[in-house]
Amino acid sequence: MRALTWQGKRSVSVEEVPDPGIQEPTDAIIRITSTAICGSDLHLYELFGPFLDKGDILGHEPMGIVEQVGSAITNLVPGDRVVVTFNIACGTCFMCSHGLQSQCETTQVREHGSGAALFGYTKLYGQVPGGQAELLRVPLADYNAVKIGTELPDERYLFLSDVVPTAWQAVQYANVPEGGTLAVMGLGPIGQLASRIGRHLGYQVTAVDLVPERRAMAERHGIETLDLTDDVVDRLREGSGGRGVDGVVDAVGMEAHGNSVIGLAQQAVGLLPDALARKAMEKMGVDRMAAVYNSLDAVRRGGTVSLSGVYAGEADILPMKSMFDKQVNLRMGQCNVRRWLDDLIPLVEDPADPLGVMDLTTHRVGLDEAPHMYEIFQKKEDGCIKVVLQP
Repeated sequence: MRALTWQGKRSVSVEEVPDPGIQEPTDAIIRITSTAICGSDLHLYELFGPFLDKGDILGHEPMGIVEQVGSAITNLVPGDRVVVTFNIACGTCFMCSHGLQSQCETTQVREHGSGAALFGYTKLYGQVPGGQAELLRVPLADYNAVKIGTELPDERYLFLSDVVPTAWQAVQYANVPEGGTLAVMGLGPIGQLASRIGRHLGYQVTAVDLVPERRAMAERHGIETLDLTDDVVDRLREGSGGRGVDGVVDAVGMEAHGNSVIGLAQQAVGLLPDALARKAMEKMGVDRMAAVYNSLDAVRRGGTVSLSGVYAGEADILPMKSMFDKQVNLRMGQCNVRRWLDDLIPLVEDPADPLGVMDLTTHRVGLDEAPHMYEIFQKKEDGCIKVVLQP
């Protein structure tokens, strides 16, 4: 089969690789009909080389048709149309039973002290071959390959693999009171949907991004937007009675603009031999923290900052005095996809498309064009916000 493989920093290519097969009775093989490039895939493209091997298959936002099932599979048969959750969970352990599928005790990557295994996402999360490919082996498929309808187009369902539940969890974690104020930092795919979800839930939403095309997309959905200027925190406070917003979603993460020194440090770590680079990334702060600092400044006293953007540093500096004094709540973590799907499937199937999932994709291309689209997406060129690949 053909698959998008990691070859080095800012280097990915489509290669012929062996077809996946059934390895465990609980596996299924899915023929991918649509898959997407996630903002967190760009962290692999740019930063996480020390935890990748040349030839690793990337991607964790797939859907498709069941081709083959293991002998222990009871919920799926060949021909079923499914969307695949990006985290790999068992559904029965302590963590899964408490709605924390991203911490599944069956698939936790204990070697690296990490949570549940993820598709296509480095040694830290199990080095499981990903879904930017023609075929995908889905472990524990009865739980992780979710049957969906057959009449609606792929893009009604595709983003249930990651983007929609991640944005939903981010807004839930922001703990905004009824009719309250929500700020969203960053208008990539997660920020776009977090903004729309906040508005759908009746909040007053303001979103911040420096890219005009991203602001324009949000504005189409009734979202007030602000450019990322030096006074953006003051402007957010002004729009919420001077006290700050009730909740903030940081949908940017560790590659935020605003700290060239940390940016250089990230590049320097990437030049080290892999063994040394892994230690440096595991023990040192390597994150650009501008987005989270702005979030902590903009939230009101007693408010909540919800982190959905990925952070990876172990020595990042937070303003603990101010956080303590303001009594700020901080929620974060990988999305627990299956926890939210029962709430979300009716919303994406609603003919009115209340979350606007059909207005997120900016580029639809074949798998062979994936390397070019990684570059375009990473550089924020050509109005690129969300890329869907069709193998």
